[in-house]
Amino acid sequence: MPLNLSKGQRMQSLVLVLISLLMPLAAGAASCKTQSQMTPEQREAVSSTARNIVGEIQSGDTQTLRAKTVPAVAADFSGIAGSVDDLKPLVQRAAITIESLYMLDALAEPGGTTRTDFYCGTPLVVLHFSDLPAGTYAVVILHATGVSQPQQISLILSETTERHWMLAGFFRRPMVEAGHDGLWYWTSARSFVQKNMNWNAWFYYRTAAYLLAPADFLSSPNLQKLEQEEARIRPDSLPGTNPVLLDVHGSVFQVTAIDTTATLGSLDLEVHYAADNVQAGQLHDPVSARKQVTEVMATLLVLHPELQQAFHGIWVYADVGPTSLFSLELPMDQIFPVIQVPAMRPNSVPQ
Repeated sequence: MPLNLSKGQRMQSLVLVLISLLMPLAAGAASCKTQSQMTPEQREAVSSTARNIVGEIQSGDTQTLRAKTVPAVAADFSGIAGSVDDLKPLVQRAAITIESLYMLDALAEPGGTTRTDFYCGTPLVVLHFSDLPAGTYAVVILHATGVSQPQQISLILSETTERHWMLAGFFRRPMVEAGHDGLWYWTSARSFVQKNMNWNAWFYYRTAAYLLAPADFLSSPNLQKLEQEEARIRPDSLPGTNPVLLDVHGSVFQVTAIDTTATLGSLDLEVHYAADNVQAGQLHDPVSARKQVTEVMATLLVLHPELQQAFHGIWVYADVGPTSLFSLELPMDQIFPVIQVPAMRPNSVPQ
């Protein structure tokens, strides 16, 4: 989801190319034209370039796409090529529509500017960039629909001195997760808040934000409202800088991440814990490993039974360093209950 959202993908990773991004708002804006403020010639030039680029993505023609990419990005094209390979089967037969166009004038930006904000249209949309070279850019947000997994694709285009547009940034996100769009998750999150089910609400808010924001460099009043609602109900007992310690029958598990995933089609909770030496030893035996991760699942459900209403099941990954030694997904109705009510507390890793 959500959200590497770990959306460990998930997160369906964006490919960062020319521009590194910052989220907080700051002063120092250049000028922005929305689609309605652009001349017909400008709209046609930008739209045509964007459609051609997405056409190369649909066909998987990375060689032609690379030729349409600014040299600084084309010099290291492996990230974009990999993302195109992932995206092609999802959008190959999709109908492509242009959702939004923005033309960004940063020609007058002084050298060394660390932050450039563009304030666009009404209602206001703000585009945030850091270390943006002086120049003229366009942001094009496209929707690929009519397929089982519709996608939103955000392109950053850079205008050359010959007034051609070339690819400078490429981002993609799904438009739905487990069959639902961002507005559905936002509405469902509010419903969970009313029921005092803040764990469910938190993960649904995060999923909504992931699906509704085309890319991390864009903010709007609606997205800020969503973020504020999310922040107000964030549970305290979530892993962050430090893991959360989960007590399972006297054995302490260091939970390092809790997120969401739709890897199997339905929305699941995704849990990672760092196995200690004893736990890691048990993971080499399939029977002991299954028992261990199932008890972690069951313990979470004892602590937060509301999760059964929001998720199809739970994925648990038992990690040693960067490697998962064992992982398992079970639907909620197949997770065995535990007898002992455990304790879960934020804490530092014992030294």
